[in-house]
Amino acid sequence: MRPPPAPATQWRVSPALPALKLTGAVVLLALALLLDGGDLIRLALAVLTAAALAGWATRDLVAPVRLAVDPDGITVIQGFAGHRRLPWSAVEKVTVDRHTRRGLTGEMLEIDAGESLHLFGRHDLGADPAEVAEALHEARPH
Repeated sequence: MRPPPAPATQWRVSPALPALKLTGAVVLLALALLLDGGDLIRLALAVLTAAALAGWATRDLVAPVRLAVDPDGITVIQGFAGHRRLPWSAVEKVTVDRHTRRGLTGEMLEIDAGESLHLFGRHDLGADPAEVAEALHEARPH
């Protein structure tokens, strides 16, 4: 009899992030309505920006899990809310790209699957990309 499959380890967007985005959209709309001064272009731009923020937050709510790993491979988010399964044989390398811009250092987790490259930041994972890379290396069968 086969043992049950090991549960997947998941990394997801922090629940506070979509709430912050939705709050920003509401505040932006309120300010636009209060301060529009009859300028329809300014109001339209504020509405478009608020809609973009709300759409971004919706993605976080609909598909909060950005990355999952189990003994058979990795599952990554693809598109707005879809997921793509990458077996370990398709994963060429997992690295962390560190870059400094304007005095701030940022890290991105890079999963190279040959034909596709998947990038995840700290906010996507809800964790440090270096720690996630280490967990992926440990989960990969040798």
